[in-house]
Amino acid sequence: MIRPIVLALTAACLANLSPICRAAYAAQPEPEVVDGVAAVVNGDVVTYSQVRQVVAPREKLLRAQFSGDDLVKKVKEARQAALQDLIDRQLIIQAFKKENFQIPDHFVEERVHDIVRTDFGGDRNTFIKTLEAQNYTEGEFKKMEMEKMIVQAMRSKNVKLASIASPAKVDEYYKAHREDFTSKEQVKLRLIMIPSHASDGNAAAQKAMADEIFGKLVNGAEFERMAQLYSEDSTREHGGDWGWIERKTLAASLEKVAFNLPVGKISNVVEFSGNYYILKVEDKKGGETKSLADARPDIEKKLLQLEAQSLQEKWLTSLRSKAFIKTF
Repeated sequence: MIRPIVLALTAACLANLSPICRAAYAAQPEPEVVDGVAAVVNGDVVTYSQVRQVVAPREKLLRAQFSGDDLVKKVKEARQAALQDLIDRQLIIQAFKKENFQIPDHFVEERVHDIVRTDFGGDRNTFIKTLEAQNYTEGEFKKMEMEKMIVQAMRSKNVKLASIASPAKVDEYYKAHREDFTSKEQVKLRLIMIPSHASDGNAAAQKAMADEIFGKLVNGAEFERMAQLYSEDSTREHGGDWGWIERKTLAASLEKVAFNLPVGKISNVVEFSGNYYILKVEDKKGGETKSLADARPDIEKKLLQLEAQSLQEKWLTSLRSKAFIKTF
């Protein structure tokens, strides 16, 4: 007896109205690579062309970001991940068939209708021509869409989530990840840098100059003007203006001074790495941590995502353990 799998499928269809040609047909196989068997899953074959089709969008990004050995490594990792995804997909489809489920034909027809309406403005002729340009028949496309629906439906059926994360887990996550709910601390900084010229024997004179500049600042001299006159930092022309900076921007000893200075205050002369520095913090922002109450919705969402990932991996591990899988 054929068993319909309608409840899970309905949710899957609502959540997975993905357009054609933006994902499934994002790129064609690379012509220089000969097709062949990438894996056998309980007798069903996964081909290299299928792997390339899945990984093509990712490879395009990688080729824009990496080169040489790094590119080779990243592409290999991406293809391996794509192959594993296709193996898992085949296992899910096999499990669907083994349980004697069936997707009613009208679900697939409605799915295709939605794609034609959404992505092609209702123009079925353009839809068919697009399929032909991508070397797919309408029947092949419907089969692919049905398999997507099967995968989504089976995941909905087998990955049962709690409706809400427990308060204890939310509290535990908040305590362990407080930094994730703390805005980045920043200071608006101006800086004067006087090199010591120690190798020229001028360190004492340069230190005296730095102290003199500091004295002028304490007595009301404008920091911006002093920086323009005396600083040898790259921001001299801008009055020593570093703008808004985050932690890890300055060397540790200078960062400590900058982030501990009250707004509007000027530091003493700071000696670091053979140079003398005077810092002024004009403003501060960030560093505030969300309360647990404000962070709770984000934490609950995150915990449910983590639970879904864990349950799905357990389910897939179970399917893999019962299968014959050979990769090439």
